[in-house]
Amino acid sequence: MALFKRRTAGKPGEWYYCLKHGTVEEGPECRAADRFGPYATREEAAHAMETARERNLEWETDPRWHEKGQETGQEKGQD
Repeated sequence: MALFKRRTAGKPGEWYYCLKHGTVEEGPECRAADRFGPYATREEAAHAMETARERNLEWETDPRWHEKGQETGQEKGQD
């Protein structure tokens, strides 16, 4: 059991999207592992999941992640 409970204090004007509850909150109310943010506005936080999907798609289709000629450990004969 922890001796001290860490408070999730936030600043007014910082917005977060809670993944656990699917809600926007001003200042962190839920634990860090359950939220995205901080965002500058309530609207940005409300679109957090859409922003994450767009960024994931960009990363998945980024040619730098799929460069030809790069070898993995198994291709080099290493296990």
